[in-house]
Amino acid sequence: MITVNPDGKIMVRRCLVTLRPFRLFVLGIGFFTLCFLMTSLGGQFSARRLGDSPFTIRTEVMGGPESRGVLRKMSDLLELMVKRMDALARLENVSELHRAGGDLHFPADRMPPGAGLMERIQAIAQNVSDIAVKVDQILRHSLLLHSKVSEGRRDQCEAPSDPKFPDCSGKVEAVFRSNLSHLLDLMGSGKESLIFMKKRTKRLTAQWALAAQRLAQKLGATRRDQKQILVHIGFLTEESGDVFSPRVLKGGPLGEMVQWADILAALYVLGHGLRVTVSLKELQSNLGVPPGRGSCPLTMPLPFDLIYTDYHGLQQMKQHMGLSFKKYRCRIRVIDTFGTEPAYNHEEYATLHGYRTNWGYWNLNPKQFMTMFPHTPDNSFMGFVSEELNETEKQLIKGGKASNMAVVYGKEASIWKGKEKFLGILNKYMEIHGTVYYESQRPPEVPAFVKNHGLLPQPEFQQLLRKAKLFIGFGFPYEGPAPLEAIANGCIFLQSRFSPPHSSLNHEFFRGKPTSREVFSQHPYAENFIGKPHVWTVDYNNSEEFEAAIKAIMRTQVDPYLPYEYTCEGMLERIHAYIQHQDFCIAPGPALPGAHTPQSPFVLAPNATHLEWARNASLAPAAWPPARSLRAWLAAPGKACTDTCLDHGLICEPSFFPFLNSQDAFLKLQVPCDSTESEMNHLYPAFAQPGQECYLQKEPLLFSCAGSNSKYRRLCPCRDFRKGQVALCQGCL
Repeated sequence: MITVNPDGKIMVRRCLVTLRPFRLFVLGIGFFTLCFLMTSLGGQFSARRLGDSPFTIRTEVMGGPESRGVLRKMSDLLELMVKRMDALARLENVSELHRAGGDLHFPADRMPPGAGLMERIQAIAQNVSDIAVKVDQILRHSLLLHSKVSEGRRDQCEAPSDPKFPDCSGKVEAVFRSNLSHLLDLMGSGKESLIFMKKRTKRLTAQWALAAQRLAQKLGATRRDQKQILVHIGFLTEESGDVFSPRVLKGGPLGEMVQWADILAALYVLGHGLRVTVSLKELQSNLGVPPGRGSCPLTMPLPFDLIYTDYHGLQQMKQHMGLSFKKYRCRIRVIDTFGTEPAYNHEEYATLHGYRTNWGYWNLNPKQFMTMFPHTPDNSFMGFVSEELNETEKQLIKGGKASNMAVVYGKEASIWKGKEKFLGILNKYMEIHGTVYYESQRPPEVPAFVKNHGLLPQPEFQQLLRKAKLFIGFGFPYEGPAPLEAIANGCIFLQSRFSPPHSSLNHEFFRGKPTSREVFSQHPYAENFIGKPHVWTVDYNNSEEFEAAIKAIMRTQVDPYLPYEYTCEGMLERIHAYIQHQDFCIAPGPALPGAHTPQSPFVLAPNATHLEWARNASLAPAAWPPARSLRAWLAAPGKACTDTCLDHGLICEPSFFPFLNSQDAFLKLQVPCDSTESEMNHLYPAFAQPGQECYLQKEPLLFSCAGSNSKYRRLCPCRDFRKGQVALCQGCL
């Protein structure tokens, strides 16, 4: 303690002597700060001269980052002053007590001088802090609404805010962008993952620009609303562990970062207002969450029409938005690599029926989950892009292929472990190359006859693929982007068939994921949507079958191939349609069971196998995809709607389930329903045998294309799809 020696006592006395002038100094600082804030606010809001556009705010006055930085420093200074004053006040109180001769009871009008002073100072500091928060939110909100100015669109003005036309600001037409330099600034820096994403975006700039030009011609005069969009990449935040960034340069998986880079590019090219956050502090600032106040509701309307995030970001938003999360969750889009099925998404149903996992249970519309591949139509297929070659490049690749060169899919040494047997077979016919990461010495899991290049930058890896004949997978990683890149560069992809199929029931990787999907190969999309001659799927446990496939592949010639939905144009087309047509904030249109329906919109097809939308029936007002594309079949016992629709060359469309959720649909299909009941079950509507019972769906969130049971024949809604674009029907643009 400072009162141990006489010198210390002298120091205390000097502090007490100077305390009262210091009080006046602090009060003066507080008063000056309040005046400064009020003057600044007044100056900023009066800064629009008569000559300025009435619909823009001058960004040189509103100066977002600088103004917010000053406010934060002032708030921090006030907090520091309060802490030091509190310590000095306690010190003065101790001295006053000593001088009072041990009398601990003061009259009401003779309280220690520091007691009321600290309360007043703290009140001033709190008021200033609150004002700082409000000013920060006003500045941020204004910058969001006027983001076009900072993006080089100074020749255009914002739509006026008029209560008579509340939707006016949302109807501003988006203009395609071809220069992505501002997007690179928005993405930030400091993390290896962000550096990787920015390099990828920069490398693909020319392809995005060309794709935007093509899509603009296709859409013609179609009006496109501009949206204000927040992109929060939750898995890159420090709070979620950010396990990806340290592994970018060490052979770790890059699929998620490839997808996020392409999502950002697509949203920006489509002309939408964009904000990108990779930290919790940035998220709070953009959402308008008061700092240090826990999970209070937002203090002002959410300035974003859409929020793209992942499961980590979803959890963070729920924690910090309070009651506002439920209000605004319909605007959220969750980037979900492997998908979330409705049975896992509905919290009550998942808990009661054993579908509860560490993920899922968010009670969102299942279409709000956006996947890397079209796993299930219950979710929206987001995807990513692979680099597209022009005809000249394709011919050069075909002429430069080595007939006996194979590249192994796997940058981590652990993937190679236990693969010696079929590597030995492959080595009899082909020269094997690898790109396995190592620091000082060659990984022992990689055989000596393999030429290992180490971890390659993406352009060099592309060059390696352009020389190779074969790209071979060892069963892991599942469903990454590399096989599509290899096929696009003229390689044949060889992968293993899984028997039994991998799922959450028998494989650790899928355990806990909110899906019961069965994976029959390393890359189901490549197997089912591309297939031979580009993709070969064989049983690696059968040496004869494996060796026969190698021999056949060496005799097979293929051209570089890339599905349209994985081109820049295909992704732009898909995301454009989602943004313009998907709206999960509107009330559901079709009635649930029990409501009176005057006339059924269906008729039995001429061949009496399925239902079609009647030509004279009116379309559902808010239906997207358009209801006229609906076709409905009764599935075989034990068959999922996903497979039933595929058998007819169609795609299951879960948004059509409400139209079929009536007894009339069963009657039109000539199904003998002895009884009809409504229950919560992700397999309904369905017909149960034996018993001749028809079941309707009671909970709209449980409509699901996935799932089957041998007891039920499911009633399945199907639709057509655009060539090379399975996510969109032919009339969906």
